[in-house]
Amino acid sequence: MDAQTGFTAIDTAVFDADARAHFAAAYPETPGVIRHNLADSPLMTLDALADLAGRLPPASIEYNRGDLPIGVDGKPGGTGVGIEDTIRHIAISNSWAVLKNIEQVPAYRDLLLALLGELQPLIEAKTGAMLRPQGFVFISSPDAVTPYHFDPEHNILLQLVGSKTMTQFPAGVDRFAPDILHEGYHIGGPRELKWRDDLADGGTAFAIAAGEAVMVPVMAPLHVRIGPASSTSLSISWRSDWSIAEADARCWNGVLRRWGLAPRPPGRFPATNRGKAAAWRIWRRLPGTN
Repeated sequence: MDAQTGFTAIDTAVFDADARAHFAAAYPETPGVIRHNLADSPLMTLDALADLAGRLPPASIEYNRGDLPIGVDGKPGGTGVGIEDTIRHIAISNSWAVLKNIEQVPAYRDLLLALLGELQPLIEAKTGAMLRPQGFVFISSPDAVTPYHFDPEHNILLQLVGSKTMTQFPAGVDRFAPDILHEGYHIGGPRELKWRDDLADGGTAFAIAAGEAVMVPVMAPLHVRIGPASSTSLSISWRSDWSIAEADARCWNGVLRRWGLAPRPPGRFPATNRGKAAAWRIWRRLPGTN
């Protein structure tokens, strides 16, 4: 129980037997929708989230205009309203906001770890130790768009209030996210991707409402559109030895590309990518390579 809120993270299972079975069959490479039972959490009210935003460091807060196209160049910028007012008035603030690494606050860390703890045996049976658990909360105005991008974590997005449609594209396919963009991202480049309308036919739309969650494979390109009411969702994410090796192999490919080579992309799970990952880890320790 958290001393400040008096809230016990989870009193009953959030993922029932059917949800866990579906997750186990799909993880880590198959996107899809599962049910969850996380409802009416006092940690997820707009007032609680506005207070959370006030407790997080500035680097853990991002908010942008909601009336965006699917594809943007760089960060689109906000509306000029502060983050706490943006969240409290999200129904009319024309924004989407993300609170990153909520595990920095004890009550939210307890919630995150309790949720992941329900799935941990299933996760570790496939990809080994569950590493670097992180939580992100998304608060969005009606009809807001999160532009086309990718993320390095294994991820489950739980919809808590309102609805959204997440359109995902196959992970590891150069057409949707060119290898050179992967390589640049892992050495500090942007996660936003270049959108072209001819990509649309390759996406799969997952529409979720409160009580549903969508599973997202590592680095699967995606974009999101909110439904007609404001939305709150919680992303629970983690890394694995496999996801870290995939990222390190991308970095090594970037080195090879600078040498004029045309490296093959890392393999998707269950390929391990250990050779290229090891090469990158040795390379970055050499004097003068950073």
